[in-house]
Amino acid sequence: MISLNLSASLNPGLTRIRQNPTRLSPLHAAAADKPFSCQYPLSLPQIPNLQIREKPFLSITKRSRSVPAAANPDGGESESSEEAAKKEKKAKNLQLGIVFGLWYFQNIVFNIFNKKALNVFPYPWLLASFQLFAGSVWMLVLWSFKLYPCPKISKPFIVALLGPALFHTVGHISACVSFSKVAVSFTHVIKSAEPVFSVIFSSFLGDTYPLAVWLSILPIVMGCSLAAVTEVSFNLGGLSGAMISNVGFVLRNIYSKRSLQSFKEIDGLNLYGCISILSLVYLFPVAVFVEGSHWVQGYHKAIASVGKPSTFYFWVLLSGVFYHLYNQSSYQALDEISPLTFSVGNTMKRVVVIVSTVLVFRNPVRPLNALGSAIAIFGTFLYSQATAEKKKVEAGDDKKN
Repeated sequence: MISLNLSASLNPGLTRIRQNPTRLSPLHAAAADKPFSCQYPLSLPQIPNLQIREKPFLSITKRSRSVPAAANPDGGESESSEEAAKKEKKAKNLQLGIVFGLWYFQNIVFNIFNKKALNVFPYPWLLASFQLFAGSVWMLVLWSFKLYPCPKISKPFIVALLGPALFHTVGHISACVSFSKVAVSFTHVIKSAEPVFSVIFSSFLGDTYPLAVWLSILPIVMGCSLAAVTEVSFNLGGLSGAMISNVGFVLRNIYSKRSLQSFKEIDGLNLYGCISILSLVYLFPVAVFVEGSHWVQGYHKAIASVGKPSTFYFWVLLSGVFYHLYNQSSYQALDEISPLTFSVGNTMKRVVVIVSTVLVFRNPVRPLNALGSAIAIFGTFLYSQATAEKKKVEAGDDKKN
């Protein structure tokens, strides 16, 4: 094997690569950190005298870096690097803005058309089942046509997924029941209390939280209580559904962390797709038992109320498709940003959804109700800040250990 280590004078292009690593793909960047070598697999014995003796590659790098400074004393090369970094940051911010915009838009569309469908067809069990069905078909199409990599499905993975899928089913159907009985804005205000249940259940399971986290949930409890007392469309079933939904989703998150630790190779989008399929298997038989006998009669009433069957189909279809899409966007956003930014974005999402649905459905809002909603959402923001600080402290302790 013959190996030639060339100097910077023989390969000036390599010097430019070392100075502009941000323009390279990860593969080329890794290659740029290695000495340039030409290897000839001729199956011949090595010829020791056929070598160009030069300084090590480190000296080449140092010498090549001094050239632009002499050639361009005004620092033009460094300015171009800074400009490239700024462009890359702008592109990333633009991409993040698009992801957040889609997440918010899809969530608004889902909540509006889900409520429209439930207003004329008040059977949340069937509608919730259809939304899971739409998501399942969506993922199966992606996997079948290789538009997204299909996860490796094994028996241990399915067993580990049974618990999270069950709690996801409980959270989803409970939220749909709440949407069918009260205003969308009220359901989202109550659902902003999810951190309260997260802290309580996690504490029972042995997790500890600093005082700042416990203090942050106080305004959430106070705000939700004030909003519930002053809600015009208050309904005990709607309140109970939103609270049970919080419990279901919190237990799903806690159970997922404990049972899916050994399946980290499955990304969030595939994980959510598998959960949707299992949740559909859980939910639909129960839906048939609970309200199946009323579906035909309810369908005819819905068509008579809307006027055109196509309009009703359109509402139901959009509620199903956008239910999956907004969850998909949330997983994509979580892959791109930190958990703290995601929590803040999720808090602002509730604000956007509440305001949008109030404007669309013209729900009457009392001043005290608006104040309670604002306090609850602000408490959610404080909670996200406090938990982020807790994670930083824990990460620092792990590094010390």
